Amino acid sequence: MISPLAYVDPTAKVGNNVTIHPFAFVDKDTVIGDDCVIMPYVSIMNGSKLGKNVKVYNGAIIGTDPQDFKWKGERTFCEIGDNTVIREQVVINRSIHEDKATKVGADCFVMAETHIGHDTVVSDKCVLGNSVQIAGDVTIGSCTILSTSVKINSGSKLGKWVFVKGGSRISGNVPPYVIMAHNPVSYYGVNAMVMRDKAKRFNDAIIDDIAKAYRHIYQCNTSLFNAIRRIMAVIPQSDERDEILKFIKDCDNKIVALPKLDMY
Repeated sequence: MISPLAYVDPTAKVGNNVTIHPFAFVDKDTVIGDDCVIMPYVSIMNGSKLGKNVKVYNGAIIGTDPQDFKWKGERTFCEIGDNTVIREQVVINRSIHEDKATKVGADCFVMAETHIGHDTVVSDKCVLGNSVQIAGDVTIGSCTILSTSVKINSGSKLGKWVFVKGGSRISGNVPPYVIMAHNPVSYYGVNAMVMRDKAKRFNDAIIDDIAKAYRHIYQCNTSLFNAIRRIMAVIPQSDERDEILKFIKDCDNKIVALPKLDMY
């Protein structure tokens, strides 16, 4: 059902069983997948592509122009994965790079008044709380939760299964499976409760090994170099251990909340 009070550009590609409510705006060069619901006063701007069964609530703007002076009008995109829910007043910017896209994965839940900046990639099954602010060029791993009013600064990278508590500010790289909290941000433990609840593969032995790994990194008053050596020596090899070590290596050993060493 497409309301006669909505504007849908004739060139927009609209799938089957799509509902577009009154006063919605669907721009040219857009794709809306099957079974999507576009609520009143939503704007789907040029270069946006919605997967199947996406629901966008009142006042949200998908694929608006990037807020970056380096963008000079290049043709860029914004992609939303299947089954994702985008609540009221969310704003998602397109990329600033020719033929590149800002991406929100499948099965995500983006709560009201959240802003997602240009060229950010939000992986599958993430939850972004109310009024989360994500700058440009951010990468967020799958199954990550950002609580209310979290701020993620430009260029930051968050691993899988991260939980950032409300009001925290992240300026850097957060390794997988951890909880971060406070300002300045600090390590708050392993995201064990969510991991046990949402993924059966995280049994007690795996979570215990993850906790031991982060004990070496954050709680043993040693350098990150020595912590990594200890992890490789005493923590049994597993996908989770390797994911932690690979993330740290890929980030050139630059992760947030490392303790200041007590030299005395």
